[in-house]
Amino acid sequence: MMINVNVGGVPEHFNLAWHLAIEQGSFSRKGIRLHWNDIPGGTGAMCTALRTGELDIAIALTEGMIADIVQGNPSRIVQFYVNSPLRWGIYVSANSPIRSPEEMHGYTYAVSRFKSGSHLMAYVNADKHNFTLNPDEFTVVGNLDGARKALKEDVAQLFLWEKFTTKPYVDSGEFRMIGECATPWPCFVIAVSNRFIASHEDALKEILSIINLSCMLLQNNSNAPHLIASRYGIREADALQWFQELEYACKPEIEVSQLQEILNNLLNLKIIHTLPLPEEVCYMPNLVMLDN
Repeated sequence: MMINVNVGGVPEHFNLAWHLAIEQGSFSRKGIRLHWNDIPGGTGAMCTALRTGELDIAIALTEGMIADIVQGNPSRIVQFYVNSPLRWGIYVSANSPIRSPEEMHGYTYAVSRFKSGSHLMAYVNADKHNFTLNPDEFTVVGNLDGARKALKEDVAQLFLWEKFTTKPYVDSGEFRMIGECATPWPCFVIAVSNRFIASHEDALKEILSIINLSCMLLQNNSNAPHLIASRYGIREADALQWFQELEYACKPEIEVSQLQEILNNLLNLKIIHTLPLPEEVCYMPNLVMLDN
């Protein structure tokens, strides 16, 4: 009997390992009918879809997923997906007077939605440059296309998005990148609804085993940059640079001390306002204490 599983993630190169595993029949051979859903609205949209039951599993940004779980999302992080930081570009329209991150204060940010990475990373960047942001300095645009429209029409003047996904618009002259901001933690997690964990725990373990193997094979595939460039419309030199910086987690264990450090960072940045226990955020069987 096949189990139906709805999985969602951004339509970006990070998730190629999922598509390869689906195409190779890795899930179906184990009795899992995995339905992939592209979520261009990003982590905020995935958090909503987990809450409503539209998704069982989401590959979401660490900061956004933790923030939503703290606010009551009935889901748990089951493992890190990408250990390396996400490199966010800071973008303005090509004719913008803003020339550096130090000049960003007082302008409006385009964000895919509240609690998304594009929203929360603006706070990380503001902290880095020693200024504060107000709630009225954001406008919700839905996705990258919405951000392009907002900057063109001057509804917003700034936005943050993953560097390599957005680089083609810099190359074409539509945008100018004025800086970068890297996440100070592993950038992506795999989050699963509590309902799915309770009803399909064995299938979940199988899914994690399959995707971790797929990530490991992709990480060691010398042809991966060419594959990424051809599938995602990224220049091969950019795909190679991204790939050289990439570190998939490839294991389900979550180290408690690392998680605690992330939670403390998010609290200090006011992305979360209370400090949860690790087991309130993560799937308990995968939490581990490592000896020093």
